[in-house]
Amino acid sequence: MNKDEIDGKADQIKGKIKQATGDLTDDQRLHDEGVADEAAGDVQEGFGRGRRKVGEAIEDIGEKLKR
Repeated sequence: MNKDEIDGKADQIKGKIKQATGDLTDDQRLHDEGVADEAAGDVQEGFGRGRRKVGEAIEDIGEKLKR
């Protein structure tokens, strides 16, 4: 996992906590903020995963060129 994937997971967890807190306290604004944080975390994690896959593909190409 790279930094983007880890930060994305952290934002997802933070968003879920805010959603649950908003639900418990009937704070719709906090719930909505949690939904937004979770969505941003999903995007960041996906970006990190894509970046990692590209890096792995480049490494594979490099290994094949060395042969």
